[in-house]
Amino acid sequence: MSTPDSPVAAVKAAGSPARQQWSGQFGFIISAIGSAVGLGNIWRFPGVAYENGGGAFLIPYLVALLTAGIPILFLDYAIGHRFRGGPPLALRRIKRWLESLGWFQVMICFFIGIYYAVILAWAASFFVFSFSQKWGDDTASFFLFDYLHLPDAPAGYSLQFVPGVLIPLVLIWVATIAVLVLGVAKGVERANVVFMPLLVVAFLILVIRAVTLPGAADGLTALFTPDFSKLGSADVWIAAYSQIFFSLSIAFGIMITYASYRRRKANQTTPGLVVAFANSSFEILAGIGVFSIIGFMAYQQGTTVDQLSGLKGVSLAFITFPKVVSEMPQSWLFGALFFASLLMAGFTSLISILQVILAGFQDKFGLSVRRSALWIGGVMGLVSTLLFATVQGLNVLDALDKWINEVGIVLSAIVMSVVVIWVSRKGGELSYHLSSLSTFKVKNLWLFLAGVLSPAMLTYMFIQVVISLIKQPYGGMPQWFLLIDGWGAIALAVVGALILTKLAWKRDPDNFEAWPVFQPSGK
Repeated sequence: MSTPDSPVAAVKAAGSPARQQWSGQFGFIISAIGSAVGLGNIWRFPGVAYENGGGAFLIPYLVALLTAGIPILFLDYAIGHRFRGGPPLALRRIKRWLESLGWFQVMICFFIGIYYAVILAWAASFFVFSFSQKWGDDTASFFLFDYLHLPDAPAGYSLQFVPGVLIPLVLIWVATIAVLVLGVAKGVERANVVFMPLLVVAFLILVIRAVTLPGAADGLTALFTPDFSKLGSADVWIAAYSQIFFSLSIAFGIMITYASYRRRKANQTTPGLVVAFANSSFEILAGIGVFSIIGFMAYQQGTTVDQLSGLKGVSLAFITFPKVVSEMPQSWLFGALFFASLLMAGFTSLISILQVILAGFQDKFGLSVRRSALWIGGVMGLVSTLLFATVQGLNVLDALDKWINEVGIVLSAIVMSVVVIWVSRKGGELSYHLSSLSTFKVKNLWLFLAGVLSPAMLTYMFIQVVISLIKQPYGGMPQWFLLIDGWGAIALAVVGALILTKLAWKRDPDNFEAWPVFQPSGK
């Protein structure tokens, strides 16, 4: 008789060779944290918090974490772990027609992966530049024109390559593929075991030094002084829910995929809480470090924090921060620490994004780990290079990031939670699965949060974003450019999902028995 974790049971459950597995619970947790902790923690959260009430923002942020972030994270875990597959396979096993939603999530990961890699290439370049402060005094001009060779305005796609971006981008893709070729336990998990502790140590050194700089207290005061009047604004609550979804890596396939590699008897909810709170803790740590440094910048310039610009995103990382670094003691060291932190945080997130795509193709077409990593990674690397190692790279990235994150991911989350829990009536079964395998039980409250409150908030957010994108051209870019690069990407994701759904499975995906057996009566 086979146990749920035995190779025989795994073959029977999946209808295919035994599924890859993490080495244990620690391997899963550190890899899930590595996926969640990424670029958005370092360069997005501090600016979003500052713009939306400072210390008061922590209230809607915590509410969003508890009412949407953790419930949807648990939903991802339950789907992936119970139905043993990447998004296309796991969702198909819920309802055959849900396979398309799974492939839509794979397509989202494809688009994120091809532009996420180029940001890591920039970080790698600036890590090297840190030792000589190659960016000079005018960091904006250096980044935009000397480094990226950005044209004055989008004037069509160009194949004029930028060597300073091309070379590190190729190296990033080679490193990513090398990790993925080794598989889940020997590649993805080991990369996280190495890079996550290094990231924490490097960032802690940076933060400790930052809080001792002149003006650091002013920066922290600007970040954490609560403006409770902003809590009455719907935009602040939308910002909180947006930050939680974008930083936790939920609703676009990563956590479904990662959960599918867990042992059949693995605890589900407790690791989820560890991942969620570890991610949020790092965001707050990043806020302390970043705004201490921004306070120092204001001190050096004889101004106040509220008079500064470029306090989040690409501008913060590659324009504002290099400018501050140049004025810091031991500037080369802290520049190197910052960009090394960006590189490590982003790399562990990038491999998780690509793992979703590899899992989808391995499940459906029976590709080996090595073959899928080489072929899919190679194709993505080529597309990434053609689009983002050119003079138009920043403009293409900016629009694509906006639409994929604020339209594609949010739409995926809404559809998945509503369809899986209510239309397919799997809420009870998934709740039972989580509770059966966990010390922390989920009950009707989880169904309400994941199936009612979260999709309601996300639907409101989705409508507001779409109205805004239709009313006003994003970033002052031409409408034709946004139509191709923004809405065109969403349309291509839908079309790609439908085509991939129509292709034949290598093995029967329905030869499967979910475990433990669902007992609706609770007996």
